[in-house]
Amino acid sequence: MDERAALGLIGDALPAAGDDCAIVGSTVVTTDMLHETTDFPPGTTRYTAGWRSVGASLSDVAAMGAEATAAVAVYAAPSFEESELRAFLRGAREVCETTGARYVGGDLDSHEEFTVATTALGETDAPVSRSGATPGEAVCVTGTLGRSAGGFRLFETDPERANELFRFEPRVATGRAVAPHASAMMDSSDGLARSLHQLAEAADCGFAIESDRLPVHESVAEVAADDADARELALHFGEDFELVFTTPEPERVRETSPIPVAVVGEVTETSVEMDGEPLPDRGYTH
Repeated sequence: MDERAALGLIGDALPAAGDDCAIVGSTVVTTDMLHETTDFPPGTTRYTAGWRSVGASLSDVAAMGAEATAAVAVYAAPSFEESELRAFLRGAREVCETTGARYVGGDLDSHEEFTVATTALGETDAPVSRSGATPGEAVCVTGTLGRSAGGFRLFETDPERANELFRFEPRVATGRAVAPHASAMMDSSDGLARSLHQLAEAADCGFAIESDRLPVHESVAEVAADDADARELALHFGEDFELVFTTPEPERVRETSPIPVAVVGEVTETSVEMDGEPLPDRGYTH
């Protein structure tokens, strides 16, 4: 089974697991696992690893429109080096501080590969699911696309800047602000294209996206070989942890959001397209 098939099996068995977080009363909860070989390029500092790992789970809380409350992590490595562990903890605490959450601990384990498993909790009385999109509504994206792709390619030539790009800000405050106006929402950890396909499947709808309306991070132009490569990085690389959502009130959302929100298209009846052509369901694969 590939990842999509495995997720489908889990979703069939556990309906509460179908969104970015599971919902337990007014609490939302999510968990993630990141590995050195697949998630932390050579040159990634432990500070960045702590920030990015915990931030990934906080991003799921943001996608539910919830207030982030706490996070924990399992830190596993071949050995425990004091400087690395302290740096990791600092990154984990500081990314939590950007969202108003608290980093409250976790677990340690010996492992042949540096690996982090994180869990984040949030609270909301009105969670936003993936399934509420309606034809005619606007499709919106927060921030910019391709930041992680730019960072990934800069690790060999400019690791300091690459680490900076990898330390994204989870959009918890933005998620809270737009939630009252959003009909469906998720984060773009698998890339915009795959996120749109996932939303379309959940809501039984389609999307029409316009390429010239996509907000692309400046680093993409620095690292892309050509226009086709830039498009690939912005649409399919993933790991941007921005919010992708639908709304009948795009202007209200723009007034409410603490960061820029781009309207990139609209909800349609069927199929996911960009500029009138099918948009491939391709993105980050864990």
